[in-house]
Formats: sequence, structure tokens, C-alpha cells
Amino acid sequence: MGTILKERKQQVFRKGEDAFAMACERNSAAGSISQRACVFCGSRVVLYPIADALHVVHGPIGCAAYTWDIRGALSSGPELHRMSFSTDLQERDVIYGGEKKLYHALCELIDMHSPKAAFAYATCITGIIGDDIDAVCRQVEAVKNIPVLAVHSEGFNGTKRDGYRAACEAIFKIVGTKTPPEVNKYSINILGDFNIAGETWIIRDYYKKMGVKVVATITGDGRIADIQQAHTASLNVVQCSGSMLHLAKLMEAKYNIPFIRVSYIGIEDTSEALLEVARFFKDEAMIQRTLCLAAEATHKTMSLVKKYRPGLAGKRAAVYVGGAFKAFSLIKALRMLGMEVVVVGSQTGQADDYKRLRSMCDEGTVILDDSNPVELAAFSLEKKVDIFIGGVKERPLAYKLGIAFCDHNHERKNALAGYEGMENFIKEVYASIMSPVWKLFR
Repeated sequence: MGTILKERKQQVFRKGEDAFAMACERNSAAGSISQRACVFCGSRVVLYPIADALHVVHGPIGCAAYTWDIRGALSSGPELHRMSFSTDLQERDVIYGGEKKLYHALCELIDMHSPKAAFAYATCITGIIGDDIDAVCRQVEAVKNIPVLAVHSEGFNGTKRDGYRAACEAIFKIVGTKTPPEVNKYSINILGDFNIAGETWIIRDYYKKMGVKVVATITGDGRIADIQQAHTASLNVVQCSGSMLHLAKLMEAKYNIPFIRVSYIGIEDTSEALLEVARFFKDEAMIQRTLCLAAEATHKTMSLVKKYRPGLAGKRAAVYVGGAFKAFSLIKALRMLGMEVVVVGSQTGQADDYKRLRSMCDEGTVILDDSNPVELAAFSLEKKVDIFIGGVKERPLAYKLGIAFCDHNHERKNALAGYEGMENFIKEVYASIMSPVWKLFR
């Protein structure tokens, strides 16, 4: 631990060797080069999958370029979300203000693409120069007669978590603005799944077989009309708690909609998520349908586990993800394959998350909050990791170290949620670890 920055020492622990008092939910330490993204990026990744909305970045072109097509979020219809529009602020705009430029950009793009709503994202520079994007959005909304929503994702000293909050507050402005003619009591909203490689479709299909209506998916394959009537659902099911817990709490306070936190990663957690929803509705027929669905899918997936487990047993993994809830599921899934997690951490974990993480980990496991490349590399080498499971920022780090890699973030092209996702995960982990390319490394 001698190389850890002084400011970081309360965010790095080894189970069984250090007194555990994780200091989390704090800003990144200066000089640490955090793996986190900026506030704007946080808001953009949450709102991006809303496919029939216009997304306009009010800032320099680099902000839009950085987040273009940032999620592997698929759409079953419109694909307006995949276009990265920007006001492209220049020096003159910084000096004289960019409000007029934003107004004209929104009006022109709305006329051109006929979106159901528009999101205007504030960036660091627009916050610094003081552009009133709320006023601009109100003006455009009055002229174009669609919801035009300001997303306050100015950066400054914030983190991606603040961007999640800004996105939730923008979404909440349109929740409850439409009511369907009929309301189904067996209905839910899926919060925090972003339809990466079609995962929302997999999950919706499970609920359809159970007899549960999905009112809105927020935001995977999202539609503005569905979000507007999301207040009619009986339950909010939160998959990515780091990004969507704030919206669930807002909807609980205003519309009395309870929420549960679930995960669709791995056999065990997918089955528990579906059963928890069925139990909520207290419908015995639904519970039985869910038990049958889970049993049939588990039997099929376990045959694949048995096939690949002998080759993976004893392999060591490092896991570094955005929200800690995903890490819980990955630990369970890897253990089912006979693998050991020796390094684990998250970007946005909370104190209770890390207590649970500690209880799940073996002695000597390194537990990290808001880590950086130096720490991740050092611990991966020290622990002789066979595979690193993380996101796009960790991929080059793993490859440079000669370590296999599995992308579990939002740029991937393989669905990893649900029972089908577990099958894809097993195959990817096995193929990565067993690749002959690692024999070429010293």
C-alpha cells in the first residue's frame, strides 16, 4: 500500500488485513486520474437511449464527439439518439454568449427531425459563461409545442454521479404529463437498463411471459410517450441503482410508486429479480409461471456452466464497474464458474454497497472505490489476475498487462443480462482466458 496516494488510503482495502472503513461518495483525489467520467458524460449515457428525442450538446464540439454513440443502446424504431448534435461553441460565443446559437439550433433541428422531445445539455463552458439554458428551452418549447428539457450537467468539481442525478431530474419533468385510457395493476417500469446489445428486449420478454406489463423502459429503447405515463405503473424495478435510484425516489415521493433494486446479471440474481416482482403482486398464478420460467432457463444455462467450469475453475478475476450492484452479481456468476475474484471495485459505490461487497469477498481481496489506472494495474499484477472485467477505459490497461479482458460496460456488442446473457458471458470469459495470444506475452 506504500504507493497509494495519501488522499486515497481510505478508499483502498484488503479484506482481513485492514480495518474496514471505506470512504466513498467523495470527489476524486487530485492527481489520481480517476476512471470516472465527467458530469455531462454521466447525464448523456443515461438519456442517450431515448430514441425518439433530440439530444443537443450546448458546448464545444469535443463534448459531443466524446459522447457520440456512447452506449451500445439499440432501438426497435427511431434512431435519432444516434446522431450527435452540438452548438459547437467558439471563442466569439464564449465572449458574447451562446444562448441565441442554442435557440436557433434547437428550432432548426426540431423542424428537421420532428422529435417527440428535446434535451439540451449544459457543459462546463456554458456553465462558466452563464448561459441561461432554462430560459432558452422555455422559449423553444412555447414555439415548437414539444417538451424541451434543460439538462444541468455542467462539470466543475462534480462527477459522473452528479450527471446521473441531472438526467433523472430532466426525465422527472415529463413523468406524469400523459395518462393512458386504461391502467394495468400488474405493471412496472424498468429503470436503469439501457438496452445494450438488446438486453431490454430480453428482460421485457421475461415479464411478458410472467403476465406483467412494462409501461416504460427508462431509458433503454425508451420513448417519450411511455416515460410521460410512467407514473401509472405499480412498481419501479431499478437495475442500475447508481444511475436511476434518484428517479425512483422522486417517483416514490410524488406518485407513491414503491421501488425494488434488482440485477439481471447471472442465473441467481436474474431468477431472484423476476420472483421478487411476482411476489410483489401477490398473484399465485404469476409466481408459478415465474418459477417455471426460471427453472427451465436455469436448467439450460447450467448445462453450459458444467461444460466450461473445468477449464475456468481456479482462474482469478479483477472486477471494476460503474455501480457496485453489478459487482455483487459478477462475484456470484464467477463463483458459479469456479473462479475467484481477487480485486473488485466500483466508481460510484455507497457505504452500504461496500459493506456488502466486503461480506461477499474472500480474505485478501482488494476492494477499491473510485480507483485509477496505477492502482488497478499494480493490484492486477500482484494478484496474478487471469481476466479483467470492466469497461472501455480498462480494456487497454488489461491488454498492456497481458491480461484477458471482458467488456461489461456500455460499449459492448454482446448482451450479458438474463439467462441468455449469462450464456454469452461464460463463452466470452472462456474465449478470452483461453486465447493462445497470451502465450506470446512474457
